[in-house]
Amino acid sequence: MVVLHYTAMQSAEDAICLLCDPEREVSAHYLIARDGVVTQMVDEAARAWHAGAGRWAGCDDINSRSIGIELDNDGFSPFSAPLMDALEDLLSAILCRWDIPMHHVIAHSDLAPLRKGDPGARFDWCRLALGGLSVWPSEAQEQPLNDSLQALGYSVAEFGVEACLNAFRLRFAPWRQGAVTVADQRDAASLAARFAVDPWVGTS
Repeated sequence: MVVLHYTAMQSAEDAICLLCDPEREVSAHYLIARDGVVTQMVDEAARAWHAGAGRWAGCDDINSRSIGIELDNDGFSPFSAPLMDALEDLLSAILCRWDIPMHHVIAHSDLAPLRKGDPGARFDWCRLALGGLSVWPSEAQEQPLNDSLQALGYSVAEFGVEACLNAFRLRFAPWRQGAVTVADQRDAASLAARFAVDPWVGTS
């Protein structure tokens, strides 16, 4: 997998200092600054401590199965054009090197919907999907939301359908609120029909 984060800090330099501080016990493979400069901090073949507690597609050891990319963003502002350009280049190379399918490029909020919201509502997932680097909904018939979310990799049984729906909306429809809508059901069903994931085994 590739997991995308935002730094929620004022500068890339501050974030790099934090990620390289052994006492903080947090790290990531890459950080992309707002000006597009890419800093690699951990070898792609090594584990970085970026995901924390969570679950995706039955896997609860995300750090061992993912590359973490931190994006220099305060969590409220738009993501800069140079940052997005650099991210597209980096993602394209990573997916090719490791044969990672585009539906395994996920948000931190996807795997930990009860405690994380990054990379947040301002991140342009549609742009990544248009470049073949992630996924985006299309037209489909609705089906039970729980089934679709579970097929996509959300851990509905562990986190609950409300938390998983909130994470799904944060990524694909951050303007929606309240009760489940037909649009939620159709969006989730369209993705599940094309990108259902096979659960990892032996990960508990």
